[in-house]
Amino acid sequence: MRQAAFDGEGSCIRWTETETETERGTETGTVAGSGSPGAGPVRVYVHGLGSVSSVYHAHIAARPELAGRRSLFVDLPGHGISDRPESFGYTLEDHADALAAALDAAGVAGAELISHSMGGSVAIVLAHRRPDLVSRLVLTEANLDASPPPAAGSAWITAHDEDDFVAGAYARVLEAVGPLWAATMRLADPRALHRSAVGLRRGSEPIMRDILEGLPIDRVYLQGELSGELTGRQALEAAGVRVVTVPGAGHNVMFDNPDAFAAAVVGQT
Repeated sequence: MRQAAFDGEGSCIRWTETETETERGTETGTVAGSGSPGAGPVRVYVHGLGSVSSVYHAHIAARPELAGRRSLFVDLPGHGISDRPESFGYTLEDHADALAAALDAAGVAGAELISHSMGGSVAIVLAHRRPDLVSRLVLTEANLDASPPPAAGSAWITAHDEDDFVAGAYARVLEAVGPLWAATMRLADPRALHRSAVGLRRGSEPIMRDILEGLPIDRVYLQGELSGELTGRQALEAAGVRVVTVPGAGHNVMFDNPDAFAAAVVGQT
């Protein structure tokens, strides 16, 4: 496990990682984003709201077609193994800056970001704020707009004000979301979870969709077939975003259709 301070108060964002055989024994912090010859860019996996990166992505990174590449599984502030300072804002920009601190500490530049849901929004904002850190985006049902539909998971959280959520609504939401999401959501700090949900529904400035359409890098957007048609798909594709509808998958594409998910990460779709 590794860590980096992100808020000026000693709070740390943490991650676990795998390394290539060539990179083992190399001094930490000297590995460029392109890695060793033939290895390709470092892959950075970023989870969604109330989730944990290793839980959602380690089984993908371990597949034969993906194994051998240096891969980081980063938990955003307030989630998983990372710290959860009460004074932190947990906006998309805040999360992106914390993620940048992790990548800087890891000696990573020009990474491929494989990001789910809210993590995709954070990755888009990071690519805008620190383009040196990102060479490719693989986004799984990333939030692209402010104020998503009422059915979105963040709406279940922001239906309560922050203090009420911390005082008791958090426990009720855990019961309502079902055992799979609750398994990782219970590892998130309630206040951080609420502020992250508020920040997600507020969106970024510029908004995530506009940033994504203007980025000059390879961009893949995965939409689960069971989630319905992606709003604004034609405009995204016109801007060079490769939109892939994944058969038989809902929001959690990496669990519902891991073969298709891995193919998209490799670049075979």
